[in-house]
Amino acid sequence: MVQMTEPAQQLPVKSLLETSQLERLLVTCAEAVAENDFQKANVVIAKLNHMVSIHGDPMQRLAAYMLEGLVAKMVSSGGGLYKALKCKVAPAAGGDLLSAMQVLYEVCPYFKFGYMAANGAIAEAFQNEDQVHIIDFEINQGVQWSTLIQALAARPGGPPHLRITGVDDPSSEMTPPGGLKLVGNRLRKLAQSVGVPFVFHAVEKKCPEVQAWMLERQHGEALAVNFALQLHHVPDESVCTTNPRDRMLQMVKSLNPKVVTLVEQEANTNTAPFLPRFIEAMKYYSAVFQSLDVTLGRDSRERINVEQQCLARDLVNVIACEGAERVERHEMLGKWRARMTMAGFRPRSLSASVNNTIKMLLEAYSDKYRLQEEGGALSLGWMNRSLIVASAWH
Repeated sequence: MVQMTEPAQQLPVKSLLETSQLERLLVTCAEAVAENDFQKANVVIAKLNHMVSIHGDPMQRLAAYMLEGLVAKMVSSGGGLYKALKCKVAPAAGGDLLSAMQVLYEVCPYFKFGYMAANGAIAEAFQNEDQVHIIDFEINQGVQWSTLIQALAARPGGPPHLRITGVDDPSSEMTPPGGLKLVGNRLRKLAQSVGVPFVFHAVEKKCPEVQAWMLERQHGEALAVNFALQLHHVPDESVCTTNPRDRMLQMVKSLNPKVVTLVEQEANTNTAPFLPRFIEAMKYYSAVFQSLDVTLGRDSRERINVEQQCLARDLVNVIACEGAERVERHEMLGKWRARMTMAGFRPRSLSASVNNTIKMLLEAYSDKYRLQEEGGALSLGWMNRSLIVASAWH
């Protein structure tokens, strides 16, 4: 378990000026790259190299990784660098991607917020059901379902029969050794220990390759479909004429689910041209890096590992990659609402009890986190920047 530290002190005036200068130089460099003025870009990069540090303040660390992205963009190596960052572990950091994700899960409330909001909506939809089925796209290690299984076990009148279909790409670095079979066994043992009748069904496919028949929808069961920080990885109409993103939502609608839960980063990095996309990424990840500063020290190996494994690779992909190679394609809540509505879904408001549970969760973290309701959806932000939005649909 990672120990929390005291919140970082407010930046002195000098640090604020240095941060502002770093931001200006990064934007200047991005403008030069956008105009293919590589001579100017190289001059700015030489200055930035003396100002950035993975051991520095949040902006210095963020700038170090954004600089990597700019250099990769210039030499068209974005895809290669992205793949390298996904697999390569820095010797100084220790651990790997899965351990870094676990640290991030512990020290920041982003994942817990999304999982709790989705689980709350699913538990309410299943309130009076005896046969329930959850389809989880990109289930990863199945961490989300531990608390829901325990909640179903404590349900007045007894638990329902629960079936979870876990979808995941077997080649993904997020899939643990042993794959979905291991995830299923772990969840099955937990369900057995708390008296929940349980079946696990594995679908080892990339999400856009999944067809309705693979999900084994059964008559008489209440269905929930979960998209937790996953749907932005599926290409849309700007990448592919077949539009797998909207096609997947239409396929899910054909299954007639009782609830669909959607958790996504609140950022506009999908169809935005390079320069505005770069500025959007800088603003978004600046807030994320600041939030990490509250819980992990400047020289913490865990922090370096989290930033390199979980954040830098996404940043490089957003900045340096185009077309099918760019898989980090976030959209704002308004765009997701349009997509869900076009697929035939209607919003299902998250209840006050879900809201209150999450408020209690946030009490264990910094008071700079903000929880806000937006038309039935819940948004978690750092100070004035919304970062993660959870919504439910039916």
